Amino acid sequence: MAAPVLELRSIQKTYGTAQNPVPVLRGIDLRIDEGEFVAVIGSSGSGKSTLLNILGCLDRPSLGSYLLVGEDVGTLDDVRMSAVRKTRIGFVFQSFQLVPHLTVEENVELPLFYSRLPRRVRRERSRALLERVGLGHRGTHLPSELSGGECQRTAVARALINEPALVLADEPTGNLDSKTSASIIQLFRELHESGRTIVMITHDPVVAAAAARRITLRDGRVDADSAAVAGEAACSAS
Repeated sequence: MAAPVLELRSIQKTYGTAQNPVPVLRGIDLRIDEGEFVAVIGSSGSGKSTLLNILGCLDRPSLGSYLLVGEDVGTLDDVRMSAVRKTRIGFVFQSFQLVPHLTVEENVELPLFYSRLPRRVRRERSRALLERVGLGHRGTHLPSELSGGECQRTAVARALINEPALVLADEPTGNLDSKTSASIIQLFRELHESGRTIVMITHDPVVAAAAARRITLRDGRVDADSAAVAGEAACSAS
């Protein structure tokens, strides 16, 4: 059985004040194992963004525990939490978030900037990842010289540079046309097939259908999980 990359246990997140609480997540229990490709879907206000922030260690739950590769990240101070974000999680955002004055190669190696790796090693890693995502010929270009799909492929390469345990993708095709979106989703499939653990937040059911597992949020709770449905079907068949 695969080891869990992340486990959420009774996660709650409430904003507002004690007098006027605004509950957003209302008790999320979730396990995602190594090598899974999971899409989290739901309408606006379902809690997707809040869940993403907790999974990415950008925010802390109000109640419950979040274990990332077996470590309860809720017990960490801000410095250690920042280190977890840099080393264990790779982020892919809808808006790419590339640094405009850096080349593609420099953008990809940016997460390694404060590491003790020699510049030569950082650049070798960057170039290898750019080859992997089909951009080996674009390394010396600036983001302004790339298409939207190329910018997102650069962002994917950057997310992989630290060999993270978890890749988090937030609406990764939201700014792309349908043809380019299909190529990015195919890239995620290939990463999944190579053993990467990917959690993708999306509102698009077509994009979500590319994932091996789909989790639907509604009103801050898990409303449906295709893994649970598959498990019930297997039990019935046996």
